[in-house]
Amino acid sequence: MPSGVELIQSLVNGIGIGLIYGLIAIGFSVIYNASGIVNFAQGVFVMLGGMFAHTLLMRYGLPMWLSAILATLLTAVAGVLVQIFVINPMWRRNAPLFAIILATLAVQLLIEQIVILTLGDQPRTYPEFTAGGPLKIGAIAVPYQLFWILGCGALMVFALTQFFERTRMGRALRACAQNREAAALLGIPVERMLVVAFALSAALGGVAGILITPTQYTAYLIGTPFGINGFIAAIIGGFGSPVAGLVGGIFLGVIQSEAIVFFGAGFKNIVSLTLLLIVLLFFPKGLFGGLAKKT
Repeated sequence: MPSGVELIQSLVNGIGIGLIYGLIAIGFSVIYNASGIVNFAQGVFVMLGGMFAHTLLMRYGLPMWLSAILATLLTAVAGVLVQIFVINPMWRRNAPLFAIILATLAVQLLIEQIVILTLGDQPRTYPEFTAGGPLKIGAIAVPYQLFWILGCGALMVFALTQFFERTRMGRALRACAQNREAAALLGIPVERMLVVAFALSAALGGVAGILITPTQYTAYLIGTPFGINGFIAAIIGGFGSPVAGLVGGIFLGVIQSEAIVFFGAGFKNIVSLTLLLIVLLFFPKGLFGGLAKKT
């Protein structure tokens, strides 16, 4: 039986990784609500964010803050390129939705191969944003990076909420989420809104990758596990508001961490997939689907 210290420590660790899952889940939700597309390349944006930040920081010697900003922008550009050169042509040809979703899987594999050829296949990391630590609270160790993840996650959710509720572009995206055909009839440029959605989604993934890389290695193959867990978190949250996605991610992260303590690391994915099945069977709109307001 795990001790109280182990349980609390796993809770802290679960919140940290869960916040990352939450940011990825919000990225899934932004694209899904704007287009009905489940972008299974979302996890690769997490990898790109960490890879770009590492390259700018270590190879070109840029300061951390500038590396993070540029890495986020470069990842957003990658999302825009995916939309323009892959999604948009299929969208204009009225390709079946499942074909577009399969194309996003192909995009992930393609980007992974490009990263191997250009940046290599070796895992890499960089120092935490704040040196020193971890913060000791009795026997509990809280990494300083967790505070950065928590602060940036809260800031991103607040900024997205304000964007969707108070800006003209945000309201246009919400209109596309509710009814794309009606939005087009009202003069909203739906294709342009899809570009914005992919840029936002990729940027969220990039931020997640930048924040998590100091606590673990990044490599070309991390996109798949992060993408799967972010997708599960999005389902738990109900593909609704940014807050629902973040809470869904934290819930999943905590469940995974506690499962590792009680059953071992080998049961982490079993518990996640079991949770996914339970939510789909009993809460098809997600745990917060009835409460969350669509973006």
